[in-house]
Amino acid sequence: MNYPKEAIENLTKYIDTNDTLAFNFLIQHNYKELTLLKEGVSRDLKCLEWLLVNKHFILAAFINAVWEDAKAFDLLLQKKAFHWAAAANIINGDENAILFLKKANLEHYINMALKMQSKIRREGDEGMNIFKLGTPSPYK
Repeated sequence: MNYPKEAIENLTKYIDTNDTLAFNFLIQHNYKELTLLKEGVSRDLKCLEWLLVNKHFILAAFINAVWEDAKAFDLLLQKKAFHWAAAANIINGDENAILFLKKANLEHYINMALKMQSKIRREGDEGMNIFKLGTPSPYK
C-alpha cells in the first residue's frame, strides 16, 4: 500500500515525539499498522506478529529489512516497495538511498527513516549506559 504523505509525516511525528495527535490521526484514518512500526523497529515481536496476522507483509518485511534481513529486503524489491526498501537502507546507513528517495520526491520517507534510525540508536545507547546498570557489588 502506498501511504499518503500526511500519513508518513504523522508517523514521523509519532516516532520522534510520541505525539498523541499524530497517533490519533493515524488511528482515525485507519493506519493502525503504521503506528506499530514505532515499536516494531525496536524488535517488539507482538507488533511484527500483528502485522503478519493482518496481512501487512510489506511493513513486516520493512521491519526485518531494518535489521538487515536479506530475504525481507528482497521481498520489498519483488513487491516493488522501493520506498520502504530505501527507508530500511537509510536506517542501515546507505546514503545512496537518501538520493534515491530525494529524486523520487519522497523526502517524507527520508525523514521517517532518520527518526527511526535515531530512535534505534538512542535505545542502543540506553542499553549500554553504565550508569543504568547499577553499582557493582563488592561482595562476589
